[in-house]
Amino acid sequence: MKNRIITTLLLAFTMFLSQGINAQEFSDLDKSPMDAAAYPTSHKESNKSIKVIYSRPQLKGRPLSKLTPEGKVWRTGANEATEITFSKDVVFAGKPVKAGTYSFFTIPGEKQWTIILNSATNVWGAYSYDEAQDVARVTVPVSEDKKALEAFSITFDKDATMYLGWDTLRVAIPIEVK
Repeated sequence: MKNRIITTLLLAFTMFLSQGINAQEFSDLDKSPMDAAAYPTSHKESNKSIKVIYSRPQLKGRPLSKLTPEGKVWRTGANEATEITFSKDVVFAGKPVKAGTYSFFTIPGEKQWTIILNSATNVWGAYSYDEAQDVARVTVPVSEDKKALEAFSITFDKDATMYLGWDTLRVAIPIEVK
């Protein structure tokens, strides 16, 4: 009788624990999922010199000009401001920048974009952007590509140039890793 009561209690306890595990609710995929880009780009290389964490908004039939308004500070993605981490000192489009993590903002323009590294991190969007916290501010030209990208994308080439791409727009930012 005693063994039967212990067995019943153990079974009830096990069922109680498994109920808690099965009751977890997981959210659906974000409409602008978070992604990462890194340099070096090889998946086999774990020692990354540059890492960018950003969210990837989609065009969904909307004009790019509505999503990246000219002359206004943009978070360079969706949701939280994009963040870039340099594990080593770099030369960012001609400006020396110390190793560290920075918010990455842009100011879109028709022929050129202003690229901004800012010392404030863990910020939502560009709502609290403060120019006084800029670490580097550079201007780079805009180009067009024949291939349209539905999702905002960031990538690096073998020389550490960072590319921003969305629709047919392309922005190249030269980075020299020291």
